[in-house]
Amino acid sequence: MSFTAYTRRAPGAPAPTAGRREWTALAVLLLPCLLVSMDVSVLYFAVPFLTAQLEPSAVQQLWILDVYGFVLAGLLITMGALGDRIGRRRLLLGGAVLFGLASCLAAYATSPGTLIAARALLGVGGATLMPSTLALIRNLFRDDRQRGKAIAIWSAATAGGIAVGPVLSGLLLEHFWWGSVFLVNAPAMVLLVCGPLLLPEFTNPALGRFDLLGSALSLAAMLPAVYGIKELARSGPAPLPVAALVVGLLAGAAFVVRQRTARHPMLDLELFRHRGFSGSVLMNLLAMFAVVGCAVFLTQYLQTVRGMSPLRAALWNLVPTLAIGGVAPLAAALARRLDRAHVIAAGFALAAVGFLALAWLEPSSPLWFPLVGAAVYAAGLVVVMSLGNELALGAAPPERAGSASAVLESGTELGGALGMAFLGTIGSALYRHDVRGALPAGLPARAADAAHETLAWAVAVAGRLPGRAGHALLTAARDAFTHGMHAAVLCAAGVMVAAAVLAPVLLRGVRTAPAGEGETGAATTGPPRPAPSTEVS
Repeated sequence: MSFTAYTRRAPGAPAPTAGRREWTALAVLLLPCLLVSMDVSVLYFAVPFLTAQLEPSAVQQLWILDVYGFVLAGLLITMGALGDRIGRRRLLLGGAVLFGLASCLAAYATSPGTLIAARALLGVGGATLMPSTLALIRNLFRDDRQRGKAIAIWSAATAGGIAVGPVLSGLLLEHFWWGSVFLVNAPAMVLLVCGPLLLPEFTNPALGRFDLLGSALSLAAMLPAVYGIKELARSGPAPLPVAALVVGLLAGAAFVVRQRTARHPMLDLELFRHRGFSGSVLMNLLAMFAVVGCAVFLTQYLQTVRGMSPLRAALWNLVPTLAIGGVAPLAAALARRLDRAHVIAAGFALAAVGFLALAWLEPSSPLWFPLVGAAVYAAGLVVVMSLGNELALGAAPPERAGSASAVLESGTELGGALGMAFLGTIGSALYRHDVRGALPAGLPARAADAAHETLAWAVAVAGRLPGRAGHALLTAARDAFTHGMHAAVLCAAGVMVAAAVLAPVLLRGVRTAPAGEGETGAATTGPPRPAPSTEVS
């Protein structure tokens, strides 16, 4: 069996609807999407176990954790453009093989260097998978309504993978060795043998030669920028991360110039003239800024303030995700009846309510309180991101869907890094300010410095102090952390309110054209205007 070749459709003709085969293909596409998002968080619980066996240095441990995200962010635009040229299905299947092999290499790594290299290869594989899955949805679902539902499901799977990762990691580590958290990826990739039977191929020779210089500049822009932002969040101002950030910005400017002047650019910068595309990229960036920047506070609150084990905290963290499972399809249904701009604005407003609720959280608050607050803000941001993905993908012509998807993913990576840097810095600064005055007199300088740095260290120091001194330090440190969390969630709420006001300004009246394969699918502000294309399968 094979897909019917895409043909030009007369203006006004209805788009063909997807059947059982296309929805089955979507289920196949969700698998790599789920695994890539899981791999962002699956390693955190394994760090103490692999540290005991591999004995990495402090610098090597940081690279084990971060190199996956750095490489993933740096190569997204490159891989999106490459898929548009050599074939999205081909790139997806090749990336699946690389992801599976790199997972096996990571699972059986015998040295820190090998594990770092394996994690970097996982980042390469992830960068091929994420834009390919979203771009292929553009190929599979030609009906505007069905495409919106499919993208909503894709968005929910991405969010679910990040939440499931720590839970799966905790369960595996209770019964197996640390490498088992990587082996989950390998057998699952075997399911992608279904890809050639279910997924259409798409190539566009008209895009011309691949822009190697543009690819190098995109890597030189994203990788140092994300590294600089994360290091500034982790360690504060220092020459190396500041220099990396400056290099990233300069390389980004050079990349834009290159795309304006290249004969065969990787990105069509005209896409950014569409409010539907540029506005959606910005909305997604702001959503990820808030959710990633605050997620670390909720995790630490459950583990360190409330004293939960990592697995128990991860299971409770899963509750908000399960509670909002049907939000993305609901958002797609609302967008068919209301202006998407207003639904997105309502999503931001709902997220602001959730963040504001967490500003009243205390160490002694009942457990349901932070979980409900997290569920509320997560529901709002799922609305934003599912509709934003749909609008941006609908704004891109089919032949540029891979590049457009990569820009969306790059925006979310950058938004998450900015959220960790900005909100994390605010929370850490207030914690350090508050806890400084609570340190007991006579505490050794080394212990005082450790307690001053993080709540986790303060808990460790308090456990070694006798009687009331330890209890007093523990209480003060938990109060200080909660105060820092209040400032971070209030800042996130402010950003959400601003985004709720901005969304109608940028996106009012913009809607995806009911374009299927064979049409540009460009965003319109009036009646849909189908335009023929040369897309083939």
